[in-house]
Amino acid sequence: MGNIKNDNLIYSEISYKIVGIAFDIFNKLGYGFQEKYYQRAFAKELDLLKIKYEKEKNIDVKYKDESIGRYLMDFVVDNKIVVEFKVRPRLGYIDIKQVLNYLKVGGFKLAIIIYFTNSGVKYRRIVNSYII
Repeated sequence: MGNIKNDNLIYSEISYKIVGIAFDIFNKLGYGFQEKYYQRAFAKELDLLKIKYEKEKNIDVKYKDESIGRYLMDFVVDNKIVVEFKVRPRLGYIDIKQVLNYLKVGGFKLAIIIYFTNSGVKYRRIVNSYII
């Protein structure tokens, strides 16, 4: 994670905590588990740190004020950051697009995709350019 801190980042303080938790989880569990186990460990850490979150939060996709479907996000932390977990060697366009849709539909400013690889934990911050 390093000691470099950029105060211009959106929600920098809570973002650093989220990413730090992911690294702690990887250091304890390692690689090879299903996504749900990393998610459970993440929820446990958020509880210990008394950080508010919603797990598996649904948001409606609306068209002309009517729901036409719904998305299921892994986590919404502190009512403002979408956190998605993946277990794969790299992120693809589909992963980024999925999270961009969550941001757009939910009106969130920031998402963090955390992905566990055999070479370590990695993350990507995704900013909602529609509301920034």
